[in-house]
Amino acid sequence: MKIYIGGAWPYANNSLHIGHLAALLPGDVIARYYRLKGDEVIYVSGTDAHGTPITLRAKEENKTPKQIARFYHEEFANNFKALDFSYDLYGVTYDEFHKEKVQEYFLQIKKNGYIYEKEAEQDYCAHCEQFLSDREIIGVCPSCGGLAKGDQCETCLVTFNAGDIKNKKCKHCAQSTTLKENTHLYFALSKFQRQIEALVKQSQDKWRLNAVNEASKYLDEGLIDRAATREISWGVDVPVAGFENKKIYVWIEAVLGYLTAAEKYAFKKGIDFNAFMRDAKDLRTYYVHGKDNIPFHTIIYPSLLIAINNGFKLPDYIISSEYINVLDEKMSKSTGNLVPINDLLTKYNSDTIRYYTIFNGPEKRDINFSFEELETLHNKHLVGGYGNFVNRNLAFLVKKFNGVVPTGTMDQSIDKMIDNTYIEVGRLIEKGDLKAALNILMNFVQSANKYYDDQKPWLQVKDSLLDFNNTTFTCLNIMANMANLFSPFMPKSSATLKEMLGLTEVGWQKVQIKPNLKLSNVDILFERIESTR
Repeated sequence: MKIYIGGAWPYANNSLHIGHLAALLPGDVIARYYRLKGDEVIYVSGTDAHGTPITLRAKEENKTPKQIARFYHEEFANNFKALDFSYDLYGVTYDEFHKEKVQEYFLQIKKNGYIYEKEAEQDYCAHCEQFLSDREIIGVCPSCGGLAKGDQCETCLVTFNAGDIKNKKCKHCAQSTTLKENTHLYFALSKFQRQIEALVKQSQDKWRLNAVNEASKYLDEGLIDRAATREISWGVDVPVAGFENKKIYVWIEAVLGYLTAAEKYAFKKGIDFNAFMRDAKDLRTYYVHGKDNIPFHTIIYPSLLIAINNGFKLPDYIISSEYINVLDEKMSKSTGNLVPINDLLTKYNSDTIRYYTIFNGPEKRDINFSFEELETLHNKHLVGGYGNFVNRNLAFLVKKFNGVVPTGTMDQSIDKMIDNTYIEVGRLIEKGDLKAALNILMNFVQSANKYYDDQKPWLQVKDSLLDFNNTTFTCLNIMANMANLFSPFMPKSSATLKEMLGLTEVGWQKVQIKPNLKLSNVDILFERIESTR
């Protein structure tokens, strides 16, 4: 089977936080799982590097927009590497390949009759002699009377159309704005109403509920055409005569990165990209992102794919997370309650962060982030559960038998439980139900510890060496399969345990450890966190 996975492109104007990780980590788990199955996987993402917020940040810091974007792009790439993300390609939208391909798609959409010219009023600053984007407008919030910037209030955090701001002023010079006619190119989104309705209807069992509900809300209101070009200096040039001074709007340009990044990777690997993305029978596609990105993935991106008319498959699975809050408040730069990834990486190892983010993930509802809960889950589940089972088995074997795997007979009830665990965990990962999959694995760990306690190998070694060998052989096989089953979720500790057990790379299938193998590099799998908070 062919698997395409697109992770949302984080915006390059601030550091990544735990909310980004919660939204994007499911893509890596799914990609690792399908690779273990032996499927052909293309897993891509990248940094969204264009648009007004970056130009404003650049002016404030006396830098170029590209300097700002490059700084955060490199930081993002380092964060994802430290968190063991396995992107086949992590790109950036100022990449020349991306820009050229976006322009090609833009012209193709126009040729197919879905882009047209339209004159409309736009906010204009006579003092700066320029049209203003939403983010370049400040004023009074129409809801609470607080300071409004662009499409959001800094006081009550309500979002709205920038045109609804009262007493609008230019952010650059603080002069009042006026409305002036401006000609832009528009994307005929309204033409795709029926096709997107059909897509949402047929995707009820594959999209998360928030994606279905959010898409349905937009459809119930009726899709409206959207400006496809923007009056800004930093972005992808519009390849249409008469619009050379404008840029392609980022809502088109950035989502087309799913295609451009995948095509760039496919070209490097000698894969026929068009054939890959058109394979309706054997291709399964996943799009992984946060709640605030739902309309772009359920409405706009599918409409663009239809408009391009290259036969590319529409989204199969939408894996859209809810929000991670702090003390029941939505994280935001203005309130300063962000939990940066950089901070987490200085305190905890990548597997701990990954485990907590999936186990406590916002799959169906908003959740609160808590350092205390993260540390408790690590100590209880990873140290006291998984790590305890591994460490007491291996430590005893090393102490009593110099680490040599005994020849024994596998307990058949345990053997069957392992088979069932592979089937059920795989089924849940494929659906994007990762919390449920991880819960099954932790139940497997509990069953393994119960089996060890019930068998009492510390007594069997004295009373019946045959029983001890059978118990230990069974426990070592449980352990080997734990390493395999946990590897999409916690790749680092899984690799460490596989090395201890002398396992070579295996697929998504039951593993059997070799008798008489002498174990090496046996060590504690997880260290306890002593909280200083």
